[in-house]
Amino acid sequence: MAPADPASHAGTSARPGAGARSNLALRIVSAAVLAPVALGVAYLGGWFFAAFWLIAAALVLWEWLALTDARASRFLFPSVAAGLAVTAAIAEWQRPITASLVVLLGIFAVAVFAPSARRGWVMAGVVYAGALLIAPVLLRSDPQLGFFAIVFLFGIVWATDILGYFTGRAIGGPKLAPAISPGKTWAGAFGGTGAAVVAGYVGSRYAGIDTDPLALTMVAGTLSIVAQAGDLLESWIKRQFDAKDASRIIPGHGGVMDRLDGFWAAAVVAALIGVLRGGLDAPAQGLLLW
Repeated sequence: MAPADPASHAGTSARPGAGARSNLALRIVSAAVLAPVALGVAYLGGWFFAAFWLIAAALVLWEWLALTDARASRFLFPSVAAGLAVTAAIAEWQRPITASLVVLLGIFAVAVFAPSARRGWVMAGVVYAGALLIAPVLLRSDPQLGFFAIVFLFGIVWATDILGYFTGRAIGGPKLAPAISPGKTWAGAFGGTGAAVVAGYVGSRYAGIDTDPLALTMVAGTLSIVAQAGDLLESWIKRQFDAKDASRIIPGHGGVMDRLDGFWAAAVVAALIGVLRGGLDAPAQGLLLW
């Protein structure tokens, strides 16, 4: 879960009024609860961690289905959520390929039973939720650096959001993607990425990880950019359905999907880097040791 990013996401240049300041207070209170829970569950690992991300993925799936096809959410959600529970168990048993195959089976099932008008959107929702579940569980399963890999991801996403907001608000300037998210600026995007690089470097030094600092800062910068792309992707999806938030489940923040859009993208890419370099047995080491 991400902490309070004072505007909607990184890079915004909006100047809040009284209503926005009230919303900011709600964001801070929600973050003060959610961030320690996310860190605590990451520290515990194991089934606690898998269950946490199963709940997050199920909530994201519900929001996605409600946003894209309300009819599908009523009759498809129970069966797909059950499939996510099986996926979580298999992933925790360190069988990520099998877990991915379960998600693939869910996509095929949705292709058969989902209403034809929105079938593609519903299938994409299964992919989105399944990736959100598998990627962090896979990284955390690394016995040596799994916990730090998750903290590393949190730090990058949170630094990107928070410092991106303040930089964008202080400097302003050209918009990053005005047709998708009018509040975000290039200044905020660069500020958020710079903060993520610093957070990644400082975190690795504090944890005593013996790695190439240049390589790790490049990884941090890449994941920050990917997180911002995930943010823009979710904004684009909501625009297709004229929605401001995915839901209102988190006071001041909107939906779970709104809070995890950047983390989702960063976690998926981080897991891919980790597996390519460290294999399925040591993905966190593949991500962090250079």
